Amino acid sequence: MQRASEKVTGLLEPTVSSLGYQFIGAEFGQAENGQTLRVYIDHSDGITVDDCGLVSRQVSSLLDVEDVIPGAYLLEVSSPGVDRPLFTASQFAEQIGAMIKIRLSRMVAGQRRFTGLLTQATDDKITLEFDGQETTLFINDVESAHVVPNFRIRK
Repeated sequence: MQRASEKVTGLLEPTVSSLGYQFIGAEFGQAENGQTLRVYIDHSDGITVDDCGLVSRQVSSLLDVEDVIPGAYLLEVSSPGVDRPLFTASQFAEQIGAMIKIRLSRMVAGQRRFTGLLTQATDDKITLEFDGQETTLFINDVESAHVVPNFRIRK
């Protein structure tokens, strides 16, 4: 999945916000059932199936009227989950100290995939620590990014 276009994001964010939810982001790509637009929402009280249904109906109607996505596609509305996707600089900043997994749109230092500890985030760059070294990446080069869940067993 790749991040949805700025046009789609710009259209969806105000609608989701007006319903009382936080718009986390959207991804568009090929899934098992064909083209899929996945919209992530959040709320301080958590997200229920009913919340997803409400947002789905509103977003679906809006997308039908605006017709910004050519062809057929499946719309999915979801909570961000434990492996929360990261789309914006502020979302990266909120996750400093977390392990994250990133796929880039271009090669950097001979690779496109990185997993490491997020140590810094600015408006346009993030710094990851992995294999004992730090690497700075441009947020605009990020194709997808997710928090790596940390499940600790307490004794």
